[in-house]
Amino acid sequence: MFWNAKSGSVNLSDTTMDYVTFGTGTQVLVMIPGLGDGLTTVKGMAAAMAYTYRMYAKVYKVYVFSRKNNLEMYQDLNQTYTTREMADDLAFALNALGIGSAKVLGVSQGGMIAQYLAIGHPSLVDKLVLAVTLSRQNATVQNVLSGWLELARQGDYKALMIDIAEKSYSEAYLKKYRRLYPILTKIGKPKDFRRFLTQADACASHNAYALLDRILCPTLVIGGSCDKIVSAAASVELAEQIRNCELYLYEGLGHAAYEEAPDFNSRVMQFLM
Repeated sequence: MFWNAKSGSVNLSDTTMDYVTFGTGTQVLVMIPGLGDGLTTVKGMAAAMAYTYRMYAKVYKVYVFSRKNNLEMYQDLNQTYTTREMADDLAFALNALGIGSAKVLGVSQGGMIAQYLAIGHPSLVDKLVLAVTLSRQNATVQNVLSGWLELARQGDYKALMIDIAEKSYSEAYLKKYRRLYPILTKIGKPKDFRRFLTQADACASHNAYALLDRILCPTLVIGGSCDKIVSAAASVELAEQIRNCELYLYEGLGHAAYEEAPDFNSRVMQFLM
């Protein structure tokens, strides 16, 4: 299969966690995706992800982890599943797979989880990239998440996907792709929104700010100057609180800078080498 791409799962105490892996390198790169995992997990996406992130495949053995399965139970029981708990479950999965230390790339909510992974399990994180994410709440993200939570509770997938796109991408990008909304808003609709709601609630309560000085590994924070979801200020604040940290802001790009910036992956690669 393409770049040795395959799917797998790890048994946790109460459920399983799905992942995909690809690449022929000797070093390990762990990628943690954002809130979109609440709508579409990595299951069955091994070949597609290997192609998308093929730049990493020659240097790294790449693992891309979803959050654990059965998140629906948290909504049913009116309980929470925090980003810190997500990090602890990821650490368990890494240990179960025999991954002693890795480069880690966390995007958006994945970056929130990655913060706690580096804080609570420092031996697992050799270098860290935190992209379009935040360390604590601000008015921008709270307003965005409250709107998404309401749309998800209503089951309005079309409106949710359009709002995510409008707040994530640059105007230049949106001008090209808005015509595809009628198609895109029908693809990937989940059976229900309980998984998304659990993860969105975790985003809305994330606060690792006071613990950031515990991140000791070399870190790169990447943001977008026009981020309408977490704000550019959140990237600056995050970088200022981490001791050994570099900051790069993409001028004119927003939350989807990791998709829109043509040099995003090469920038990450250069830092991780």
